[in-house]
Amino acid sequence: MRSSDRLGTESIGKLLREQAVPASVGFLVMSIYMLVDMYFVSHYVGKLGIAAINIVMPITFLISSFGMAVGIGGASVISRALGANNKPKAYTTFGNQTLLTVSLALILIIIGALYQKPVLALFGSNKEILPFAESYFEVVLPGIPFLAWAMMSNNVIRAQGKPRVAMFTLLIPALANIILDPLFMIGFDMGIAGAGWATSLGYTFSAVHTLYFFTSDKNELRLKLKNLLPSAKIVSEIFAIGSITLARQGSFSLLAIVLNHYLNKFGGTLAISEYGLIRSVTMFILFPVIGIMQGFMPIAGYNYGAMNKERVRTAIRLSITWGSIVSTILFVIILLLSDQMIAFFTDDPELLRDTPFALKLVFVGTPVIGVSMISAAYFQAIGKAFPALILTLSRQLIFVLPFVILLPHLIGLNGIWIAFPAGEICAAVLCGLWLKREMKRYFN
Repeated sequence: MRSSDRLGTESIGKLLREQAVPASVGFLVMSIYMLVDMYFVSHYVGKLGIAAINIVMPITFLISSFGMAVGIGGASVISRALGANNKPKAYTTFGNQTLLTVSLALILIIIGALYQKPVLALFGSNKEILPFAESYFEVVLPGIPFLAWAMMSNNVIRAQGKPRVAMFTLLIPALANIILDPLFMIGFDMGIAGAGWATSLGYTFSAVHTLYFFTSDKNELRLKLKNLLPSAKIVSEIFAIGSITLARQGSFSLLAIVLNHYLNKFGGTLAISEYGLIRSVTMFILFPVIGIMQGFMPIAGYNYGAMNKERVRTAIRLSITWGSIVSTILFVIILLLSDQMIAFFTDDPELLRDTPFALKLVFVGTPVIGVSMISAAYFQAIGKAFPALILTLSRQLIFVLPFVILLPHLIGLNGIWIAFPAGEICAAVLCGLWLKREMKRYFN
């Protein structure tokens, strides 16, 4: 039996644990590396270093999201193709993913290198932050193609039912960064550039790991020269689904542009630094929910392709239940430990005074996040691009962004923090209703 066949036969609960736990561990370690990165930058560079990373990170995510989009879009096609026992389509999809990821990443890297200062200014860098942002960005940029490849590969590996191998794709850059951060920043006294080098090398090691897997006997998808030739049908199918991930990351970057400008307007560099800390905590806190979502997608995609409706229904129910329980627990942790979390990063009195309260406000909508994430992931997994796109955009672009623009004019800086839970709650209502309607149609 192929590893992927288990997605259609094993207990859904068992599969979800097997898929979600490694994904969660991978995102946990990745978030820990971001926490460690932020820890060293905050202690050895200061508030301006925190602000610089907050400026550069959305740019990095935007460029690497092309690889992630191709990975998730192709993985959806591969999962359904393997479920329908259509190996040639799976092979062609993998070959086209390879070509697209490498080509798009290189084009975007060249653009980023040529227009570095305008890009950093667009994402909210002011004169105080710019020197630090440039130092970090110029050494992270060469590593982003490797990150794009790793993100694409991670989803392809997961689509084959190999979550542990996929987990190491996330573990490797995280562990490398944890080791290299103190070496470069303290041992070599390289400051924020040292953090950049640690990050860039971590991305490279992760890409090497995935290349090793794809050349091994464990890989079901053989990369043949003929499959590298673009297939208009396959490419359009990849982008129909992958565009959803790209739109999500794009909306994150668009939100970051608006958010950083409004933070600068209503709170200055200090507010940008506050959000840098909050975002680091967000990545760490939400790792179990992201893991459940990642684990859910290949299960839903495979069984939808195999036309096994009852298994699809069970996967949706379990994933939303687990996601809701976990996200509620995470919210309680934030309420109880917000002061300690911020104190881990910094001893700056201004950040210690203001950031814990802002952190609590941002996380008020966390208990409902599982509904919106699983609903959008379901439509993405089964290849329904339009609802997946709308539901994916609903969180950050459709709801949070307008609140970010409106609320600070009414209640000041706190309005920016309140915009996040307001958007989350609105998105959960929309996603839940849309999924409920789809389920009625699907099971009739």
